Formats: sequence, structure tokens, C-alpha cells
Amino acid sequence: MRKTPHLRVVAAVVAQNERYLITQRRPTAVLPGLWEFPGGRVEEGESDAEALCREVRERVGVDVTVGVCIGRRTHDYDGYSVDLALYQAEIAGAGEPRAVRVADCRWVASSEFENYRFPAADQATMDLLLGIKR
Repeated sequence: MRKTPHLRVVAAVVAQNERYLITQRRPTAVLPGLWEFPGGRVEEGESDAEALCREVRERVGVDVTVGVCIGRRTHDYDGYSVDLALYQAEIAGAGEPRAVRVADCRWVASSEFENYRFPAADQATMDLLLGIKR
């Protein structure tokens, strides 16, 4: 029996003016075209905070200050499992996020989240944070 790959993933919940930063996965990515909070995989030997700072910089070109963990969720996809940890984060300095290693990035109000398709793990965690029952 083969072991299911288990990925540790972190994401930054960055809020400004009652809007949240979300990014769109590139067409060549796993789950292409879906939207998510910026972040990515935790590499061997990295802390969650180190991974989150690296991933946000690589994806949207800004540095962040990582705050508290505000949610954790494990989700089983077809063939692999994801442990997703969401952290509050703030943009450090005056940089403005831009699409570097993502298809797009936008600032959206939580009331607009329903207009964007999110991966199941992200959706479940967002629903928990926002108190949405599906």
C-alpha cells in the first residue's frame, strides 16, 4: 500500500481597508485558475513563518510580517493530502503586490469571495474564519 503524499502549506491572510489579498493559480499549476490566499509549500527545514515570507515574496513580490496562526485544516485531495495553516500577515514597507509567480492578484472584500473559485482546503478554512455554514 503506497503512502499518500502529505504537504505542509501556509497562506497569508493580508487585509487592508477591509479587503483581502488573493492570488490566482497559473494555468500550469495544480488546480489551475483557482484563487487562494498567497502562500505555498513549506520546504524541509523551514518554519511556517520562513516559508510564508519566501512564498509571498516569490508570488507577489512583497515582504510580509507574519502574525498569529488563525486557522488550520487538513484536506484530502485525489492522491494527496494538504495541511493548510493560515496566518495573519501584514505587508512590510510600501510595496504593492503584483502578479510575479501567479496568474493574477487582487484585493477583494470578504463579501466578494463567493465570486471567486477557491480550492476546497482554502474554502473550508475561509468558511470557518468567516462563520459561513454551507
